[in-house]
Amino acid sequence: MANAAENAARTRIQPQRAIAEFAKVLWHLRAILVMLLILFLVLSIAMYYFGGAVDVATRTHASLGHTFYFCAVTALTIGYGDVVPTTTPGLILAVLLGLLGVLITGVVTGSAVYAIQLAAHLIGRHEAQ
Repeated sequence: MANAAENAARTRIQPQRAIAEFAKVLWHLRAILVMLLILFLVLSIAMYYFGGAVDVATRTHASLGHTFYFCAVTALTIGYGDVVPTTTPGLILAVLLGLLGVLITGVVTGSAVYAIQLAAHLIGRHEAQ
């Protein structure tokens, strides 16, 4: 038993295999990922119309492009502060976008970890045969 564990610890995972497994996992989760992307777009459009997003440099209503930029930066939890929401619905939408970003990050990270584990398992099973 210890010998099998030592062999498994020394086995190298091929990067191509890990990437292929990651792509397969993401393909299986495509419905969830598309749903999350659609939710991001809906929240971004709601931010544009109801969030009162303002470009801090010019103190004017942010353009659609700047609003999408703000939403992406918020979902990525970066938050530069150059575009900010000014209404209560905008603040709520910003929090929802942040939570959505954390959810997307968790799904992708979990998928990557699962793919690497699956690649390692397949290598171990292949070597046992």
